[in-house]
Amino acid sequence: MKVRVGVVGCGVVGTGTVELLLRNRELIRKRTGVDFELVKVADIDWEREREFHVPEELRTTNYKEVLTESDLVVELVGGRDFAKRLILEAIDMGKHVVTANKHLLAVEGEEILMRAREKGVRVGFEASVGGGIPVVRSLREGLVGNRIRAIYGILNGTTNYILTRMFEEGLSFEKALKEAKEKGYAEADPSLDVDGWDAAHKITILASFAFGRYFPFSEVYVEGIRGVESLDVDLGKELGYTLKLLAIAKMVDSEVEIRVHPTFIHSEEALAKVSGVYNAIMIEGDFVGKTMFYGQGAGSRPTASAVVSDIVGVGVSIACGHAPEITPVNWEEGTVKVRKNFYSRYYLRFSVPDRPGVLASISRVLADFNISIAAVLQKEMVCEIAGVKGPIVPLVILTHKAYEEDVQKALKEIENLPVVVGKPVLIRVEEEAE
Repeated sequence: MKVRVGVVGCGVVGTGTVELLLRNRELIRKRTGVDFELVKVADIDWEREREFHVPEELRTTNYKEVLTESDLVVELVGGRDFAKRLILEAIDMGKHVVTANKHLLAVEGEEILMRAREKGVRVGFEASVGGGIPVVRSLREGLVGNRIRAIYGILNGTTNYILTRMFEEGLSFEKALKEAKEKGYAEADPSLDVDGWDAAHKITILASFAFGRYFPFSEVYVEGIRGVESLDVDLGKELGYTLKLLAIAKMVDSEVEIRVHPTFIHSEEALAKVSGVYNAIMIEGDFVGKTMFYGQGAGSRPTASAVVSDIVGVGVSIACGHAPEITPVNWEEGTVKVRKNFYSRYYLRFSVPDRPGVLASISRVLADFNISIAAVLQKEMVCEIAGVKGPIVPLVILTHKAYEEDVQKALKEIENLPVVVGKPVLIRVEEEAE
């Protein structure tokens, strides 16, 4: 049987998808028994250079030709407004859809997937998270028998490269970002990456699969890495920690924490060893335990591989006449709520005068908010790493697990103490020990 495929959007990922479908058409047919024929590719600009030449007879600037001639529509234009209109129009025409649009799915996913369910068509979106890493399919199929306890992900290659360079070479954030731009790992405007939004879109999608309901994107806590200082990266290294922009979705007391922020993790953990532009996702299930997925999280070919994986999965279902599998998630309000007052360990750094009584003043405030101190770094070691001799020195405290609201209230009081100079630094710590 033949399945007609049309692609809208021929940028980096679109070009890779077209190349794969054309080059490996016969290989895919032999493996699946289905002939995936690329019938039309729509883009608004066919003058720009591409790494692969798209045959003239497949080109169009009118996306409606793709909708009319295809059984399966692949949306790769990105953004929200036009992409949403395109996908909903395709669904209303009874077309199956594949998309890599993480932003759209994180914010508008409920409406799109509910519409697909009503119309009896499928929406594939493996490529929306982790590029070529098959994490969505693993949650949907491979781990379907598990209750998911937690997901920890390094989901953005740009920020992981920056933090790796800060950790390994002692670069400042600004220098590491400049290097990432020069190497093509960061956009001219890197806000989506360094401010945490890209990772937040991805963890929102994964959380919905893992915990069985649609979580509004507005409920996700997002903090990027712009404020990260090399001093804290170095001090964390001294403590045995590596700093990562970690995307977290975990069940705590029947509620789900969904958050993205700079996080210290123990340097011996597998995630801490993920360096450069690579992504990794650790998923913990009640029966399987911990399992980790690692690979290139972006780029033309890895992402195109994931897009074609969805095309084949949806296309084989079309060819075999199977009932559409929209998603294993109940995309309605459920009993699982988002926990805003999350529970974590904390690294706190204060700038204080080098005199007796300072630690006692800060400790009293922490105690008032039920925050227990686990360790205080030796002043001499901290000053040596920071390269300061006084009269203002860094004071670094590690806490036991505490509630976010208590820590934030305590820091507001501490900031107003006469012995504290400037704004305190807070970095969350993820580990089993309390």
